[in-house]
Formats: sequence, C-alpha cells, structure tokens
Amino acid sequence: MRVKFSGDLSAGAFSNQLLALGNGEAPVDVQTGLIKFPANFCTLVDSAEELIVKVFPNIQQSFTRHDWICERAILAPKNESVTKINMQIQKMLPGNEKSYNSIDMVMDPSEAVNYPTEFLNSLEPSGCPPHILHLKVGAPIILIRNLDSPKLCNGTRLIIKAILSNLIEATILTGCGKGENVFIPRIPMIPNDLPFSFKRLQFPVRLAFAMTINKAQGQSLKVAGINLEQPCFSHGQLYVACSRVGSPRNLFILTPEEKEHCLSEGSSVKEILFKEVLLKENNNNPM
Repeated sequence: MRVKFSGDLSAGAFSNQLLALGNGEAPVDVQTGLIKFPANFCTLVDSAEELIVKVFPNIQQSFTRHDWICERAILAPKNESVTKINMQIQKMLPGNEKSYNSIDMVMDPSEAVNYPTEFLNSLEPSGCPPHILHLKVGAPIILIRNLDSPKLCNGTRLIIKAILSNLIEATILTGCGKGENVFIPRIPMIPNDLPFSFKRLQFPVRLAFAMTINKAQGQSLKVAGINLEQPCFSHGQLYVACSRVGSPRNLFILTPEEKEHCLSEGSSVKEILFKEVLLKENNNNPM
C-alpha cells in the first residue's frame, strides 16, 4: 500500500522485490545463508554517521518542522543499536539535555536484599523505558504504554515541547490526536518477562529518531534508514523494516562490514523466515 501511493515510477519493481523478500524468494548464498539486495532496491551506506546524514539531512535547521521529523526514522533490530543512534542524533540538536532517573523497587519487600536498587537500575526489560532518560526539547519520542486511547496509545509518536520536573509537554505527531498538545506523566510499569517482579516509575517514552523494527510495525515513513550491523533475529523483520517506505530512493541501509564477501549487485544480509508461518499465512488467505 505504501508503495502504491508513493507515486514513484519504480514502485512496481520495488513492490515485487518486497514481495519476494517477504515470501522468502530472495536469492540466498548457499554457503553463507545470506540474501543479496538487488542494486536498485535501496541505497547502501558505509557508516552509521552516513546513515544519519542521509535520513536526517541538516537536522539542526529542520528538526522544528513537525511534518519533516515525523516522516523519517532509522530502524534497527535491537534496542542496543537504537539507543546508541538516538543519543548520537539528539546531541546534534541545540539546547540543554535533561535527565530523568526512574524509581525502581521490587514488588515483594522481602526480596529487596536479593535485588538491590543498583541492580534494578541496570535492567532494561522489553517494553520498559531506561532507568535514566535523556531528553531535549524538539526531540521526537514514542509512547511505549497506552495512556489515553485512542489518542495516546502504545506506538504514538510525539515531539517534546517542554520538559518539566514531573511532566513532559509534547505535541502528537501521529494518529487521531495529531497536532494536539498533551502532558505525559510518570507512571508505574511492571515488566512481565523477568523471573521476579519489580516496578519502575518513569515516563513511558523512548526517543524516536530511531526505533526497533518490531516497534516500527504499522508505522508509515517517507524516508527510512535500516542499521543492520546487528542482524535480524526474528521472522520477517527485514521485510517489515524495508516495507515502511514506498520508494527505493528513500530507503538507506547500513550492512555489516564484511563487504568483501558480497556479490557485485548488492550487499549480503541475514533474513529469518519460517516457511511454516508463510505456508499458514497463504492457506489462511487464499487468492
């Protein structure tokens, strides 16, 4: 759908290439198990710095335009890469950075001696903000919890308008509340993927210059960068990342450094597809 409405003359070929990628039909190197990008599928970049410049050109002058910042993002498989990219880009913005520390505690007081506060602070469970949240006015953020459906939902992107002691004032960039100014409070969050229960009191947001590929599902972008220095690790991640845009001219990809092993037409990357899932999807959606 994104490809169809992009208006790009190369949309037909790009659409077919995306379908081949999603259906597991992309050429695979027999020895390495890596797929090859066609030469006209995207623009390959040589470094994370170049990827940032391609996706966010002249960010110091353009970041105040909400439509400009909303239509672009860098995607990566893991939070580790996303956090690094977000901090690198935020440092380019003018103004002072404010840090917010979370309050962490175990749910069972008798377990406090086994899980000291310093240990809890070091944790960064899936779907939870970091212990220390570094923010600047003008930076885009994404909600990671539902606050006020349907306006403020998990996945809603906003841009910071003001950073107060216990509130973030932000303007909604996506969804039904687009353009509205809202206040985001700290809320308690209890991760459910740990062998013990602890509560983190923090703003339910992350920076959104970059986001994980899983978090980007459902997002439509005009310009996307994909950082594949760390490989994809779950079914269909690469297809999801590449299909966020409608034109190959606006897709920029950073691949691992082992480019001497790549074929001339493109770079080699890893994609994980489970044939059983594809077969089940095709059986559930007959032509």
